[in-house]
Amino acid sequence: MRRLENLLGIDSPVVLGPFGGLSSIALTAAVSDGGGLGSFGLYGYTPERIRDTIAALRAATPRPVAVNLWLPRGDEVTPTDVDIAPFVRAAEPLFAAAGIAPPAVPAAYLTPIADQLEAVFDARPDVLSVVYGVPDAETLARARALGIRVIGTATSVAEAVALEGAGVHAIVATGAEAAGHRVSFLADPAHSLVGTFALVPQVVDAVSVPVIAAGGVADRRGVAAAFALGADGVQVGTAFLRTRQSAATAGHRAAIAAAADTDTVLTRAMSGRLARGIPNRAMRELEAGGMIAPFPAQNWLTGAFRAAATASGDADLVSLWAGQAAGLARLDDAADVLAELRAGVPV
Repeated sequence: MRRLENLLGIDSPVVLGPFGGLSSIALTAAVSDGGGLGSFGLYGYTPERIRDTIAALRAATPRPVAVNLWLPRGDEVTPTDVDIAPFVRAAEPLFAAAGIAPPAVPAAYLTPIADQLEAVFDARPDVLSVVYGVPDAETLARARALGIRVIGTATSVAEAVALEGAGVHAIVATGAEAAGHRVSFLADPAHSLVGTFALVPQVVDAVSVPVIAAGGVADRRGVAAAFALGADGVQVGTAFLRTRQSAATAGHRAAIAAAADTDTVLTRAMSGRLARGIPNRAMRELEAGGMIAPFPAQNWLTGAFRAAATASGDADLVSLWAGQAAGLARLDDAADVLAELRAGVPV
């Protein structure tokens, strides 16, 4: 039926996972140029940076692109809500290992979502994908008026139903196998760990809009399975994250290449929210110490030493996000990964 291709103006129903902090112009453009939908994560971006990023994407590819925003869940803390000092002290060995001093507490941890949305609407990408919630009626109306397709993200059938009821154009059904943050919004993420194989067909049965399967898809077999479950397309993260076009460090890519099926864990250590990745020194020490600040304070705190470690190439102090199918991520060029995935799409 090619519902997803017709909706998004793409040739193949393969969507690049939007990596918050690990997106790159090169990878997004490579996937879009290859006929899929390249995505770019805008977590934490200022309005100016959002406009500049979308302009850079437009310059890099003439094909459709998506940008991704995190909607507020309502449980986010501000600098005045929590005393961050004890959490900073607990992380001092990690700051020392990164060779930096703990930074001063900012006036705000996050750019207001209204300001980010305004910048997105100004720049007019082809697609806006969102996680952690349901876009409000005004946001959806403005997107539709500008011709922007909106994709929501669900970790349960109830979330998918809520997203369709609001009027999104398509839904990513993301299973517990997926890399990075568990983007649940109707229940605690720890209570929404439905696997892709179980989640996708139930979401397909519950909604009428196109469904994009995410979590555990890394090669043509995963794509074929997703379509057998009723999905209209797939969203793939880890397999693309390993490629040289991604913004992941060489150490991160090497960790994905070496990962076995049991080598990823769920943790709140790196951001204060539940996420799946490969354990390293930072994750282990923060978990062992038990001093994990609520989101987004913890994300700001670790972000300082993660940035320094990224610059120095120290894989022990960054977030090694990866999904349970990391062991299937065997290719290091984005075009080759896309070709492998396309081979699983039913003719």
